[in-house]
Amino acid sequence: MKHKSSYMKIALRQAKKGLFTTAENPRVGCVLVNCGHVVGKGYHKRVGEPHAEVFAINNADEFSQKSTAFVTLEPCSHFGKNPPCADALIKAGVKEVVVCNEDPNPLVAGKGMAKLKAAGITVNTGIKSKHGKNLNCGFFHRMQTGRPFVRLKMAQSLDGRTAMQNGESYWITGKKARKDVQYWRARSHAILTGVETVIQDDCRMTVRVDQLPKKYKKLPNDFDNYQPMRVILDTHLHVPLSAKVLQSIGRSVIMTASTNSSKIKHLQGLGVEVIQMPLSYNQIDLNAVLNWLGKEQINELLVETGATVAGAFLQQKLINQLIIYTAPIIMGSSARPLFEINSEEMQNRLHIEHFKIKQMGKDWRLIANL
Repeated sequence: MKHKSSYMKIALRQAKKGLFTTAENPRVGCVLVNCGHVVGKGYHKRVGEPHAEVFAINNADEFSQKSTAFVTLEPCSHFGKNPPCADALIKAGVKEVVVCNEDPNPLVAGKGMAKLKAAGITVNTGIKSKHGKNLNCGFFHRMQTGRPFVRLKMAQSLDGRTAMQNGESYWITGKKARKDVQYWRARSHAILTGVETVIQDDCRMTVRVDQLPKKYKKLPNDFDNYQPMRVILDTHLHVPLSAKVLQSIGRSVIMTASTNSSKIKHLQGLGVEVIQMPLSYNQIDLNAVLNWLGKEQINELLVETGATVAGAFLQQKLINQLIIYTAPIIMGSSARPLFEINSEEMQNRLHIEHFKIKQMGKDWRLIANL
């Protein structure tokens, strides 16, 4: 029989099939192994549909008896939109369950494994746990903090500039880097920007499947009918009613402190949700925004914005992961900076200690966990 980690790797590959479709649910895969052979595979596809274990059991049929189940997340023990998966595994007659990660959801946490053990099933945990947590970083973070996992994506020149003084920025990076951005959008459940970016770029903030990197185009998706929620920070409701970001399918949400009833009525007539938010230092309170998104069950948030909002997220230490694309070009000192941050003394500089750099065409991508 292969090492347990080899089978868990197969289960993780199954879970990744749900990368773009599971919404607020975790991405989960399951593999059943009997006498050294994989006899059943499955993954969770969408909210409300059967969980990974059920698909794997049905796939294995009678071979599930006395098999070992490799599951990327602890089987649930409660009735939600589906019956408990722990019960399904017990009924299927598995002899052992190997779990990648314990479920951080307080409704489950440890209870699923306890139910399996009480039924006489051997339970092992922690196999390739880091990989499982990376796959479900947003779900874990939301369950533990009540907020989404926040990624900030920026593109810059070699001298740290994002746009010319007049706002022109088309395009700083090359095609490969821009395709990579589509991947980060696709796996996110909301995309946030500031109104100045909307006014300057008239961006759609949508996932374009035809521009995804080749290896992700094969993954199941519903982007023809579903798009990540688009969130616009707009303190004074300056967003143009003709903005492309307001015309696309899916939810468009504007966070504002304005009480301009006429503008609000026009926006709502376009199907836009207008949410009143408190101010902090004359800007929309970012903590309040993240709390609201957590209550909306947003697991992964991608921030694509200009220097002011990006600097505020960074200074307030609200970023979990920083993604910066750097192009081998020089834009000059009059061009706009990557971040607007007030840091007058060297001792106040921000350190980034853990990061990975990868070349993407002529550009470089830095990913740092903060």
